[in-house]
Amino acid sequence: MPVILPRIEITLSQIQHNARILSERYGKQGISLMGVSKATLGDPEIAKAMIQGGVKFIADSRIENIKRMKNAGISTRFVLLRTALSQAESVIKHVDISLNTELATVRELSYYARMYNTVHQIIIMIELGDLREGVLPGDLFPFIQEVLTLPKIKIIGIGCNLACFGGIKPDNYNMGKLSHLADAIEQRFQITLEIVSGGNSANYEWAESTQALGRINNLRLGESILLGCETIQRKAIPGLHTSAFTLITEVIESKIKPSVPFGEMGQDAFGTIPTFQDRGLHHRVIIALGRQDILVSGLISQNNLEILGSSSDHIILDSHNHDCKIGSEVKFDLDYGGLLSAMTSPFIAKQVIGDRAAMRRDRHRVF
Repeated sequence: MPVILPRIEITLSQIQHNARILSERYGKQGISLMGVSKATLGDPEIAKAMIQGGVKFIADSRIENIKRMKNAGISTRFVLLRTALSQAESVIKHVDISLNTELATVRELSYYARMYNTVHQIIIMIELGDLREGVLPGDLFPFIQEVLTLPKIKIIGIGCNLACFGGIKPDNYNMGKLSHLADAIEQRFQITLEIVSGGNSANYEWAESTQALGRINNLRLGESILLGCETIQRKAIPGLHTSAFTLITEVIESKIKPSVPFGEMGQDAFGTIPTFQDRGLHHRVIIALGRQDILVSGLISQNNLEILGSSSDHIILDSHNHDCKIGSEVKFDLDYGGLLSAMTSPFIAKQVIGDRAAMRRDRHRVF
């Protein structure tokens, strides 16, 4: 079998293990999990590993990814995290639940739900400070009042997003606010909210330390399941695997060269004027990977090779005297941005590795 480079190796048993540990931890607190698949381009095998690990929903930002998973036979409740007006018909046809913040979009969903004679479920996102998406609390009751007049639309929950755009941490205040709003909505409109979704992988420290969970009964987890860390300080979560994904590429040049370019300097290929540290002659390595393939800042060398810079199709490393021969493999761990770009890139092969029997054993293991 020919070696394919560059490639990302995916250990499904580690993803299932992470989903299992988190499902059990949060389940003891009455919190269900949505496994967020957007960073993996809706890879069906990864979604299946999440489900086998205990997540109750699969959530994604793109209908194309949800269709890919459904076409592969994945059976679960699918949640669309980003709802666009222009995609309303596709949402009704392919998605069970969608997150919404705009009346115009919900009206369009209602129109197509009537056309297809189906009831579409929505979660209303509320703005609690991060300033990515959400209905402002002061506008929430009029918003809900209008939605309740729309046929074939059912409000099943509310949610919020934190620690994403604005970096605002989940805490007892904003989680308490969401819980209070859930109670107020149910009392005012005489409806039952099945889901109160408190956030994402950034909620780990809050959920571990708080004595006031309130109404929070759901979280949307991507990075914690996939990379085994929380997203406030990017610390590894005890008991989870942090190396389910490994990016492997090839050395295409390995030479002793000066550390500072020579000649008259202008802009580089991306319009900046670079600066260099004079290290004298040193061993420089080029790997077959570049900005068109990967978010370079998202690479973490497994061999402590230093990334000096990159172009569209090359990354230049200081080998620090490692033996990097032509054709040898260089391995990287990935942060979330690196994973997102690697899984999206058509130039990086995706290869599932590991013992599938281990996944079956993990499914029945008690932690």
